[in-house]
Amino acid sequence: MEEITRFGVSMESKLLYQFDELIKKKSYSNRSEAIRDLIRDFIIENQLEAENTETIGTITYVFNHEVREINDKLTNIQHKHYQNIISTMHVHLDKHNCLEIMVLKGTAKEITKIADEIISTKGVKHGKLVMTTTGKNL
Repeated sequence: MEEITRFGVSMESKLLYQFDELIKKKSYSNRSEAIRDLIRDFIIENQLEAENTETIGTITYVFNHEVREINDKLTNIQHKHYQNIISTMHVHLDKHNCLEIMVLKGTAKEITKIADEIISTKGVKHGKLVMTTTGKNL
């Protein structure tokens, strides 16, 4: 285990109160855990801005499978980017709508491009990309 370093943080009491309320709401055991997560999130957010950083992403999207040729279009996009796609899951939501969740690995630029291509496909009702780190640099 790495060495732990203690440091102090000064802030206005109103801000600290709001932070403590959020810590309770999110079920953190203490301020240190919450601050560590905030720092990790800040570091990851900045790492993702570097175009060559290895990144993991998930694309979650809902589409109407009855839209003409949408299944073929989505499958073609996936085959075109097979080297980045780790896994996909397909869920039938109702008679007309499906949900797909795709896990990808690559640079932030590559993953964003794939997500844009999928989400902008006619018949995709909503999509969301979430990117994070592989954890190697934390």
